[in-house]
Amino acid sequence: MTDGAGTFADRLAGVRGAMAAACTAAGRDPAEVTLLPVSKTFSADVVREAVALGLRRFGENKVQEIQAKAAELAAEALDWVVIGHLQTNKAKPVARLVTEVQSLDRLDLAVALDKALQAEGRAIDVLVQVKTSREESKFGLAPEALPAFLEQLRAFDTLRVRGLMTLAEASDDEAVVRQCFRTLHGCRETGRQAGHTLDRLSMGMSGDFALAIAEGSTEIRVGSALFGARTYTP
Repeated sequence: MTDGAGTFADRLAGVRGAMAAACTAAGRDPAEVTLLPVSKTFSADVVREAVALGLRRFGENKVQEIQAKAAELAAEALDWVVIGHLQTNKAKPVARLVTEVQSLDRLDLAVALDKALQAEGRAIDVLVQVKTSREESKFGLAPEALPAFLEQLRAFDTLRVRGLMTLAEASDDEAVVRQCFRTLHGCRETGRQAGHTLDRLSMGMSGDFALAIAEGSTEIRVGSALFGARTYTP
């Protein structure tokens, strides 16, 4: 884990080193786990610093932020990924600007995205967000509702279902956090047995990605460990 000090290059090296160490400890090939930098609340200039180090794909919570940054960084041709809760009224800008949504969790959103994507003549990758924690503040589909939802998604050619995503419970108890990740892993195996291609597990953030890697994560979403502490405005 990195403490957020030093330059962006230092922090990136620290995160990659921690990822590699977690993979080694879990008996996994570091090439199996990718890094999604989460640039939410940080400016386009900060993103440019990351781009200069070879990063091309960025996670954002809010569509408004993607719209602003995509306009300012249009020459970079970056890939924008929605990782936050998504409202159906944002489907049109998502269909126009985004390459992936990791927070698909309900049928009305799938319908809205499909309609907007058809109008744009595009298809995007999606991950289904599953709620594995007990926290009411977190979004996601209940694990028991996932099989039926995956079947419903077969009807949408514009939505390429690639895997699952979750946010672990905010807990100091390692066992609680691990159980969230294990639940998602189990959901993937159930989905695979039903014939769904679910290669990816997006789980793990700055504070818990080593545990996520140990439990089978294929992608970690890292913000503060890379970009530093966030300053939120009301």
